Amino acid sequence: MMPPAAPLDLLLLPTWLVPVEPAGVVLKEHGLGIRDGRIAFIGPRTQALKLAATEVRELPGMLLSPGLINAHGHAAMTLFRGLADDLPLMNWLENHIWPAEAKWVDEAFVRDGTDLAIAEQLKGGITCFSDMYFFPKVASERVHNSGIRAQIAVPILDFPIPGASNADEAIRQGIELFGDLKHHPRINIAFGPHAPYTVNDENLEKVRVIAEELDAVIHMHVHETAFEVQQAVEHHGERPLTRLGRLGLLGPRFQAVHMTQISEDDLTLLVESNSSVIHCPESNLKLASGFCPVERLWQAGVNVAVGTDGAASNNDLDLLGETRTAALLAKAVAGSATALDAHRALRMATLNGARALGLDSQIGSLQIGKAADLVAFDLSGLAQQPIYDPVSQLIYATGRDCVKHLWVDGNQLLDDRQLTRLDEQQLCATAIAWGQRISGHTE
Repeated sequence: MMPPAAPLDLLLLPTWLVPVEPAGVVLKEHGLGIRDGRIAFIGPRTQALKLAATEVRELPGMLLSPGLINAHGHAAMTLFRGLADDLPLMNWLENHIWPAEAKWVDEAFVRDGTDLAIAEQLKGGITCFSDMYFFPKVASERVHNSGIRAQIAVPILDFPIPGASNADEAIRQGIELFGDLKHHPRINIAFGPHAPYTVNDENLEKVRVIAEELDAVIHMHVHETAFEVQQAVEHHGERPLTRLGRLGLLGPRFQAVHMTQISEDDLTLLVESNSSVIHCPESNLKLASGFCPVERLWQAGVNVAVGTDGAASNNDLDLLGETRTAALLAKAVAGSATALDAHRALRMATLNGARALGLDSQIGSLQIGKAADLVAFDLSGLAQQPIYDPVSQLIYATGRDCVKHLWVDGNQLLDDRQLTRLDEQQLCATAIAWGQRISGHTE
């Protein structure tokens, strides 16, 4: 006779449960049970109510889904939000952002900016994010303290950056951080060569060798603009993605961020290498960088995830809004109203993101044994009525203000819109103080 199972730590009873895998499924009047930070039960409400549970939470009018995964961003850049708007990419970078970073970015900046970004993301339903910014050790400490999950990509460039005097030092820091955190339950360290135009072949070779040795992922801006590709062809005689393929960087551990320019050869390289693409539609729109052909990639079998990019080029870390933009833009780019439907858009913001980050065995869908990274969206409001398909309503008619509750590893980090571990008022006050310093105002 089997011994009775231990009581659930928490039983959640939403109106709708959307597991994401299998695709397109919406479970009505079902419950989800959590034990030891993992999903231990999914089944009909009647069956769920027969189980012993330490706590039972009714979630009427709510849709419970996997937590959203923001597959690309620069967290601490929240402190540059709105600093240099309405400019093309290279002007924005070279004449505004890089000088501002040289002047202001230190460990305190990264600490405070990352805290602000984490809080904003938690309130928007994001349970896991990818960060690529300076002083990655500081960022990983903030992630550890906050309870959120993250991939920290250590930035590598050919020239000095805040916290690293050259590429070799950045790579050394990455190796050390990878070793320190390889057993961390919520933090993964990746290597982040910034872009093909800021990292030479020699340093890319070093990154490839180390990533292979450590089985680490590589996160990189690639084909963000037509100008980047054109310049590479003029100077080096090949497209950046071709060069990365020749150097052996592409593969299932490679995350190509942006990819607004995709030729037939590029598409073949992505498919054959099983690389992932991280789509950042709002940043690409705002910087007029171009359009990633999401539907074309999807139909070819490329894994496409979604990211916000940094708040300096977006200007928010709103992945639900980003996903809506992605769905609408995909239709316009493909010239087809059936491109990237709501269910696939939600998959792009959850399971596809997990797959890109190499975490799809742990997160990204609601399946027994996976980590309890969950978000409850309140669809009971005026603007969501009537509800025919709750996923469609979530993507096309719901803003991040409808995020009600959020859990990571079964720990509740947002309860009725309130952060449980972070002080929202203090974060706002700190951000305002930084803004006054940066803008030169001290009143």
